[in-house]
Amino acid sequence: MTNERRVLIHKDSEALTAALAARFLTKTLDLLDEFDRVNIVLEGGRVGIAVLESINASPARDSLDWSRVHFWWGDERYVAADSDDRSDLKARAALLDHVQIPAENIHAMPSTDSGLTLDEAAQAYSAELNRFADSDATVPRFDITFLGVGPDGHTASLFPGFAEVQDKDHSVLPVRNSPKPPSDRITLTRSALNSSQRVWVELAGAEKATSLGLALAGASYADVPIAGIKGRRRTVFFIDQAAAAEVPENLITQSY
Repeated sequence: MTNERRVLIHKDSEALTAALAARFLTKTLDLLDEFDRVNIVLEGGRVGIAVLESINASPARDSLDWSRVHFWWGDERYVAADSDDRSDLKARAALLDHVQIPAENIHAMPSTDSGLTLDEAAQAYSAELNRFADSDATVPRFDITFLGVGPDGHTASLFPGFAEVQDKDHSVLPVRNSPKPPSDRITLTRSALNSSQRVWVELAGAEKATSLGLALAGASYADVPIAGIKGRRRTVFFIDQAAAAEVPENLITQSY
């Protein structure tokens, strides 16, 4: 099994989300045959939520034993729990509220109305991750981690030039003064994301082509944070044709 980065190009964002939803259902079914519990890390971007909606619409949705699937988040906006900016709220509406999953399997990051400061919220999520980790780890075995990418190359809430990108000592960090509002956020770190077995990166749109090209060409992750993310078993970029302009030919694959 190689952990080399590979790129799958789809005709448009609709084809991308349908293919990724089908891949998720198939792979998760396989993982449930292998493990008692499967851990999925979600992201709250437009494509990520569209994938969840596509999973929900699939006739194969109920073939999964959702009671054995746990959901986590790569980052979250530190706002009120009922804010439309919350990624977990969008994920619930897209999929989680429609499947038979225990509430305790949905590990949302704390909100501003939790009674915690931003620093305490990050520490609390780190503790929650550690509670489900194997004895020799600080985070659970992330079986599939979904990540989006901004036009600036940021992923989760790891932004170019921010100190959080360089951190090697934590699994979760608070983020202040984010260049993308709202300013306060909580994010998994690079080391936590890189502990994932599989990283599935979702990109659609011509505005993402340059950051993707730089990442695949070996740019510094301090400047292009997605360049520093790599799953232990697989790292696959699921992209649409519009985002593919600067992808090296040798990294394009025809199948997963």
